[in-house]
Amino acid sequence: METAMRVSREQAEENQQTVLNTDCRLFCEQGFDGIGLKDLMKGAGLTQGAFYKQFASKDDLIVQASGRAMKSGDRRWASAVEAQPEDPLASVVAFYLSMEHRAQRMDGCPIVALSGDAARKGAEVKAPFEAGIRAYLEQIGDWIGESEGDGPGLKVMATLSTMVGAMMLSRAINDEGLSRQILEFASQSILNRPRCTDAAAEKLWVQ
Repeated sequence: METAMRVSREQAEENQQTVLNTDCRLFCEQGFDGIGLKDLMKGAGLTQGAFYKQFASKDDLIVQASGRAMKSGDRRWASAVEAQPEDPLASVVAFYLSMEHRAQRMDGCPIVALSGDAARKGAEVKAPFEAGIRAYLEQIGDWIGESEGDGPGLKVMATLSTMVGAMMLSRAINDEGLSRQILEFASQSILNRPRCTDAAAEKLWVQ
């Protein structure tokens, strides 16, 4: 009996991780309100009835999946830095402000994909986004060596805002030429130099 209970708990934990890994991507693609519980669970290969064994509510799932999506974004940044440690900001900007990132809605930055949805939710849903944004601001501040009092300075704020805003604008239009131009000019405004090659970005977005 004890062994069976342990296996059951382990399976429940495995199911929960499967749901989180799948649904964080589905939310990024379709939005928090763009997909229902049935399809969310179907995407994870589970039934809707299994949902309430794993989560208290859809908002509970959203909070946990958002945290998972933020961690995935962190790994993307870390991979970019590892590829070009001598100039980490340029490396992150190169992959973030790329047409590859524009196309990767499911696996792209959750701040870009879901900040509008999070703005219409309560404090619990906003919390993982705030934590992720603060972490990005701190990292950018370390790279550019700017600090202002107890919080991020002007250039740090402007850098992240430009990155996120440019990607959101580029996804909101059909014209790929204009989208590319938005990303290129945003990159130049941040780095004060011509855009980096897309070669590193392409490697990061290959699935």
